[in-house]
Amino acid sequence: MVLPSRRDRSTFLLVVITGQIMADTAEVQLALSTAPSPGERFRTLPWSRQREVFFQLSHPTQADIVADLSRQQLHRFVRRLDPDEATDVLALTDERPREAILRRLDEDRRRNIEFLLEFDPESAAGIMHIDYVTVDSHSSFADVTRRVRRYEDRTDRFPTILVTENGRLIGELPGQALAMDTGDSEAITDYVQETPTAGFDDDREDVLEVFRANPESTVAVLDQEDDGETVIGVIDAEDVLRIVEEEANRTLYEFTGVVEEESVLDGALSKVRNRYKWLIVNLGTAFLAAAVVGLFEETIAAFTLLAVYMPVVAGMGGNAGTQSMAVTVRGLALEQVSLSTGGRAVLNEILAGGANGAITGVLVAAIATVFNQSPLLGLVLGTSMVLNLVIAGFFGTVIPLVLDRLEVDPATSATIFITTATDVLGFFIFLGLARAILGV
Repeated sequence: MVLPSRRDRSTFLLVVITGQIMADTAEVQLALSTAPSPGERFRTLPWSRQREVFFQLSHPTQADIVADLSRQQLHRFVRRLDPDEATDVLALTDERPREAILRRLDEDRRRNIEFLLEFDPESAAGIMHIDYVTVDSHSSFADVTRRVRRYEDRTDRFPTILVTENGRLIGELPGQALAMDTGDSEAITDYVQETPTAGFDDDREDVLEVFRANPESTVAVLDQEDDGETVIGVIDAEDVLRIVEEEANRTLYEFTGVVEEESVLDGALSKVRNRYKWLIVNLGTAFLAAAVVGLFEETIAAFTLLAVYMPVVAGMGGNAGTQSMAVTVRGLALEQVSLSTGGRAVLNEILAGGANGAITGVLVAAIATVFNQSPLLGLVLGTSMVLNLVIAGFFGTVIPLVLDRLEVDPATSATIFITTATDVLGFFIFLGLARAILGV
């Protein structure tokens, strides 16, 4: 028998411990999200656990906890957070308790938090942090090292080092460059790397575009003034990762008709409030499809097998439309297509829908012919499948383009219109062809 090495045993132990911590964190999150008084449960946690759990909770649960804490308890939680984290917490409070807590903080921390609170949380300045120092391009390595050590002594964090020349940003000095100082007359500018920038009022999408073009860089946030530019913060990969996760969740939630801030840990009443409006809209469109089916009540009664295959036609159309919509929404997000330039995209989706409809139509026609001994029913099904997937390709592309032109987010509402079109027109074509071909 081969015994595992000490390294393997250590790795296994680390995995077990990490898994246990994650499970414990999820359990605490669930308890907080479902508790009638989440602040009371939150107060029993050690500060390190509070910090770990709080920023993984949904926005409504965070707000409930903050509202449930006294000023003294909130101050105890906030005072050891990083300034950007403390800013996120205090943004959930009213002005009077916020001012009271800020007055109890040390001057340096209070000044930093007040500075960050001035900015829109959805802008570049709302994303940035202020762990940076600026040094002049003529500074020596010794000067930079002393500046960095002073910052570390004050904050216990290593800063981003930005280099300026005559007040203008010229780039970033990597931290490892300080270890390369040999005591000779080398200039720090020999090691400066170009730094991408963003305006303080740029929105999140603009920041993401900067990082897509410079994936391994730190972005400096600038305040452009008449007499030049001033660095007011930096955004690094960790900040961008948080944005990407939030944007991905937002798109997914909008795509399915769920409010962005809803969490899997939210209570039942919260979930009802977040979803019922979309479900009512979907209910209205379902009645529209039902009304079309009602027009062919006698046809369905005379040939009951039609009712068996109706969900097949509607379901395939809805799925195909959703596929076209997903591709189009992605093209809109990447600015690859618009309503004025979308003719080719619409035509391609129509042709693809027709081809896919022919493939699936042949399959369903063969199934209906073999199992129901009805070639005419197979013909109706196959033809309906082709036409409905063509409709799905058309509406799955056009509807997002039109909504985008109307400045309505297509990810939010396009699915309702697309499924309505494929259901209503799909049922009408299928049952209309059945009446005409089958003579029922």
